[in-house]
Amino acid sequence: MVVGAFPIAKLLYLGVRQMSKPVANRIKAGARRSEFFKTYVCLPPAQLYHWIEMRTKMRIMGFRGSTIKPLNEDAAAELGAELLGEAIIFLIGGGCMVLEYSRQATNSRRKEDELNETINGLRTELAELALTTETLDAQLREINRQLLSFPVPTQSVSK
Repeated sequence: MVVGAFPIAKLLYLGVRQMSKPVANRIKAGARRSEFFKTYVCLPPAQLYHWIEMRTKMRIMGFRGSTIKPLNEDAAAELGAELLGEAIIFLIGGGCMVLEYSRQATNSRRKEDELNETINGLRTELAELALTTETLDAQLREINRQLLSFPVPTQSVSK
């Protein structure tokens, strides 16, 4: 009974992706508590995201030139922490996809190399067989030539 190899790499990738959510939640909690993360990592992307989102909504609704008020610090910190968590999950998922693609490409390249080696081996063997056939053909012609060079004994008829 032939059983395919268990896709252990895919299982590991799935495990990493499943672990990314709790890790992202811990990083978000740490970002909410730390003033450095809150000020320099969470707030700027959150304010930018809020500005782009509100600008888009205003343009869709037909308002032009309206000023957009920035989010308060708590809401921006919360939004920034959420954006950070989602970015981490996205990066881990993207990394898993890149690793899986790389693994598949390596396997494909290995199979192609094995196939090329098999083809080259068959070509070499075919060339050797052609050479052997030519050698045997030449020997057969030589034997035929030698047979034809022997005198044919004539039978004398005596009565």
